[in-house]
Amino acid sequence: MAKPLQVPPNGWDKHSIKAELHRQGMTLAKLAELEGMTPNSFSHVWTRPVRKAEKAISDFLELPLKELWPGRYPIRTSRILHSRYDKLQASQKSRPTPDRKAA
Repeated sequence: MAKPLQVPPNGWDKHSIKAELHRQGMTLAKLAELEGMTPNSFSHVWTRPVRKAEKAISDFLELPLKELWPGRYPIRTSRILHSRYDKLQASQKSRPTPDRKAA
């Protein structure tokens, strides 16, 4: 029986996740190969969401996604914008030009 992982004092970050993978005899390149992905896609997981790579790391370490990446999970699909954005249009060219009077 594997002993449970101890959460690092400052939470999981890039270095602690990579260190735990190495402790268990796994590298990001090997994990990418097992998942049928390129190693490059796994290297992007530190700077932007790569859901499949995050899930593979989470499954291998047997830790919930929200514990490894608390800022990314749970996934929020709806965003409420402030009402001041209601009147903004997509392009500046589509905005009506203001009436300009000569001085």
